[in-house]
Amino acid sequence: MPLICMKGNEFTMHFRPCIDIHNGKVKQIVGGSLTDENDFAWENFVSEQDAAWYARLYQKDGLRGGHIIQLNSADSAYYQATKVQALTALKAYPGGLQIGGGITAENAKEYLDAGASHVIVTSYVFRNGQIYYENLKRISDSVGKDRLVLDLSCRKRNGDYYIVTDRWQKFTDVQVTKKLLTELSAWCDEFLVHAVDVEGKASGIEEELAVLLGEWQGIPITYAGGIGSMEDVGKLKELGRGHLNVTIGSALDLFGGCIPYRDVVYLE
Repeated sequence: MPLICMKGNEFTMHFRPCIDIHNGKVKQIVGGSLTDENDFAWENFVSEQDAAWYARLYQKDGLRGGHIIQLNSADSAYYQATKVQALTALKAYPGGLQIGGGITAENAKEYLDAGASHVIVTSYVFRNGQIYYENLKRISDSVGKDRLVLDLSCRKRNGDYYIVTDRWQKFTDVQVTKKLLTELSAWCDEFLVHAVDVEGKASGIEEELAVLLGEWQGIPITYAGGIGSMEDVGKLKELGRGHLNVTIGSALDLFGGCIPYRDVVYLE
């Protein structure tokens, strides 16, 4: 099974691949640059391959639990093109990928029926700066706890990490703490956490966030953001106490970076 492994009595870190789709193209972007105005983002990489190509690659290599993120808002002129790409990837690898971006209790079934293993939710649950418990219950009841991933992507403010929504553009008043992780884990199967301030920069991980997440030994967490080298992967493994799964985006050679995909998939 493709893993990033730790020896002896340590934990095992799984590599979780990604497919980020923006304006109908598979891309890697600088996360903090994304805006709905003119559908703009600073681009690190724009693929010549479609989303289904990546899905088939991940399926061939036995990688499960990767995520597709739709980075356009529902009212964007590019939304349908992005959604078509996402659906083709789900069809290419049924049961192998999670999907996020504009997911609600009303449309989640469409993506699950299309082949998603889980749906990933942020803005539907975190609204007006707070946790909207009515929607949390609605989406959890609708898809089932075992098929729901809560995206707790966050940015630092006044020394603490706060969840951000609406394609990482809006701060909430919800601080990421171990107490919050425990509370929300009752409603979902996994967490996905993008460290948005370093997302797409390959400049190193958010060490304080990795420590915070690693100290909480609950349901699986996938960390994304700032990985630029295998040394960064090792640091995440250490600081996260082996509990954190890892996504590598812009730094991966699949997306124009320097870390060989094959080395990550088959690293022992």
